[in-house]
Amino acid sequence: METTSSHVCKYCEKGFKKESTLAVHLCEPKRRHQQQNEKGVQIGLNAYLRFYEMTQGSAKFKSYDDFAKSPYYNAFVKFGRQCVNINAINIERYIDWLLKNNKKLDHWAKDSMYDEYLQQYLRTEALTDALQRAINYSISWGEEKGCEPHDVLRYGNSNTVTYAISTGKISPWIIYNCASGQQFLNNMNTEQIQIVWPWIDSDFWQKKFRDYPADQAYAEEILKQAGW
Repeated sequence: METTSSHVCKYCEKGFKKESTLAVHLCEPKRRHQQQNEKGVQIGLNAYLRFYEMTQGSAKFKSYDDFAKSPYYNAFVKFGRQCVNINAINIERYIDWLLKNNKKLDHWAKDSMYDEYLQQYLRTEALTDALQRAINYSISWGEEKGCEPHDVLRYGNSNTVTYAISTGKISPWIIYNCASGQQFLNNMNTEQIQIVWPWIDSDFWQKKFRDYPADQAYAEEILKQAGW
């Protein structure tokens, strides 16, 4: 009777007597190989490569197999999947921010980490990016609710809009520079103001508008023409 294993897993090198057993076998290395095309895993891979590029000077010789065998694989993939789940804004810049600020890898997937990044990012991003993101959000909202997109701040659920502000979908560039944004701010309750304040800090943004009057004028005109 044959006792040797004639079917060997190429990922973990474990042997099996039957091919059917090998076919249903799922070890951790095989699982990682099978999920390599998932969006969250690819974001994790890009973060891993960026980590080596910024800390070691090069990621030239790093492959997906290197990533899959890395002790940091789970942490990077957890981060990547969180980015997908929250629809993170400008992931490449987020990764660079985490690395430049020496954030611990185990903390990368925390909501508080993304909030800290986003609050800083919104203050420096290009106005056109902020406008485009708000327009995209308003179109999605309008399609779902059967309303005109430009009415999102007028007729959108206040808690939903508050969340959209705190996740960067609607930037202070929009809130402060259109009639419906001003109206929304006036109608917010104390709890909602507390939630969004780190993102819409009026002291910072009023100074920003004074420093960039042409951008503010452009935002006001675009939003007015669009019916906001």
